[in-house]
Amino acid sequence: MKCKILHESAHSMRLHLMQKHMSLSQADILEFYLRSQDGVTDVRVFDRTCDVIIQYTCGRTAIIRMMAKFAYTEQNAALVPEKTGRALSRTYEEKLSWLILRKLFKRTVIPEPVRMLLTIGTSVKYILEGLKALLHGKLEVCVLDAAAITAALVQGDYDTAGSVMFLLNIGDILDEWTHRKSVDDLARTMSLGIEQVWLKTDENEILVPVSQIQQGDQVIVRMGSVIPFDGKVISGEASVNQASMTGESAAVHKHEGSAVYAGTVIEEGECLIQVEQISGSGRYDRIVHMIESSEKLKSQAEDKATHLADQLVPWSFAGTVLVYLLTGNLTKALSVLMVDFSCALKLAMPVAVLSAMRECSQRGITVKGGRFLEAVSEADTIVFDKTGTLTYASPRVSRIVTFGNHEENEMLRLAACLEEHFPHSVANAVVKAAAERGLLHEECHSKPEYIIAHGIASYVGEQRVLIGSYHFIFEDEGCYVPFGEEEKICSIPRDNSRLYLAVADELAAVICIEDPLREEAADVIDRLHQQGFSNIIMMTGDSKHTARSVAETVGVDEFYSEVLPEDKAGYIRRVHEQGRKVIMIGDGINDSPALSEADAGIAISTGAAIAREIADITISAENLYALAELKRLSDALMRRIHANYRFIISFNSLLLILGIVGILPPAGSAFLHNVSTLAIGMNSMTNLKTKHQN
Repeated sequence: MKCKILHESAHSMRLHLMQKHMSLSQADILEFYLRSQDGVTDVRVFDRTCDVIIQYTCGRTAIIRMMAKFAYTEQNAALVPEKTGRALSRTYEEKLSWLILRKLFKRTVIPEPVRMLLTIGTSVKYILEGLKALLHGKLEVCVLDAAAITAALVQGDYDTAGSVMFLLNIGDILDEWTHRKSVDDLARTMSLGIEQVWLKTDENEILVPVSQIQQGDQVIVRMGSVIPFDGKVISGEASVNQASMTGESAAVHKHEGSAVYAGTVIEEGECLIQVEQISGSGRYDRIVHMIESSEKLKSQAEDKATHLADQLVPWSFAGTVLVYLLTGNLTKALSVLMVDFSCALKLAMPVAVLSAMRECSQRGITVKGGRFLEAVSEADTIVFDKTGTLTYASPRVSRIVTFGNHEENEMLRLAACLEEHFPHSVANAVVKAAAERGLLHEECHSKPEYIIAHGIASYVGEQRVLIGSYHFIFEDEGCYVPFGEEEKICSIPRDNSRLYLAVADELAAVICIEDPLREEAADVIDRLHQQGFSNIIMMTGDSKHTARSVAETVGVDEFYSEVLPEDKAGYIRRVHEQGRKVIMIGDGINDSPALSEADAGIAISTGAAIAREIADITISAENLYALAELKRLSDALMRRIHANYRFIISFNSLLLILGIVGILPPAGSAFLHNVSTLAIGMNSMTNLKTKHQN
């Protein structure tokens, strides 16, 4: 692609593409092509001028080389997600531009008599909305707007009536734009993240890339996994969490013949599904519908603003009547009518919350509703799972100790064969270790059974095979150590997590899992303490020795070891009974009950699908600093909401006083009221980071 350098500075370059026009789809292709390149940190594409600004760390020559080989090919087009938000923003930009241009045209070109008729015609919509609310017995904001417009028309003040409607129209567009943009950003972050699926063949089941699946293929989906495609259950039964599609909190039972949907998660059981729809069409729309209809979007602050706004409408009318009775001056009375608190409250609060959610998504934090940001701001207790949260999500096998004359590679091969069916960080470590040794592990066992927080059971021929925790192998299943090898198990280092593999009730191998701490864990815990968390807890299924070592290193206030999923949820319930708000952070299937119980459940993006589905917030797995950022943004949001309340009440009260004493005419009151409403709404759209630095 030919282009010209317009401007450049350190690590930044503005280029002009040598083409006459650029479509929105071409702008998206260029943007996502550049974003996929190593060394590019940020990209902004301006389709109207055919310009692009590139922020980079890779060097000037590399950027020139990237642009030289760029073309609008199908390969590059495949990098663009289903929805990018560019078309949505363009729609509202044009709506706003046309509204302003029409206003200027009317003011400068159209004769005054015609303007009066147009103003009267436009007012009909607002007046009818007010009358409709009154007929339904509701005294809401639309009634106040209709009364203010009608009063201005009765007085013959057509300019004031037109200005009020113009400002209301702009407010509606900005409100809808911000809401749609925030929902759009949020929906796009809730991607499936599925790369491989289990394909059922005539002879076996094989792990294949999603791109190889065709309509009519049959795929196997097991407990804790995301259903990758829309389809129909051919065999098996499962409880499916469909909250991401329908908003239903309870799992739905699926059996032979039931329809299932992409993006939903199997909580229990497994299904053989016949694929009916390969493309993701429809999924985005279903997510958007779920977000918009879900009560989770509303925080208590938003509910309070909505209710307070409607409650203040009767007082505005009462104030108008009272001023007229006391002064006998209609102008002063109308000055009161032109000012209301409710308009700004209803606009600013939802915009502030949705803008904060949008800003979170820009920082790798997906928040499913405003109430969870509020919960994070108010919580004083935070509970961490250990594996995959305080430790890296990709542990590795450090040692394999075999028993009973079993061969090391064969035991690793068998362990990987079982573990590959159930996505978890420890299971992934076993599968990866087998792959690194070049060990092929074709299916040699019967249907595996996953026991949450314990392990996996299956059969190889006539022999029962078990893999899991010490508690599961020795206490639940009654397995034993081969005679004469008791000292061997005692000599295994205690600083690693362990998986125990048993064949025919006899211990066959202990797989040691190195679970390195995240480098930033201790610093993040310290920051969370500074940000107001007085009670930071770590809960893990690991041994007390391992748990104590991690707890002392990272600096948590308390730790609990060898806990079951119900223990984590039970602890959170007990803390709730003490009147405290709790955040839970986890990444595994066994964390799901606790994530549901917490005021805000936070999942790691690389964790189990069921954890991400149930969680209220998902953070990037890159590092834990996102938690401190989430807390900072939540606190900043609440400060903004409280500041909005104070400004709206004080400024509008001042306008009322100035109107009552006769300093401000109705037109001036209406103008300042609407301008302040738009100003606070637009301020609420700005990023919190620019307003509240730590």
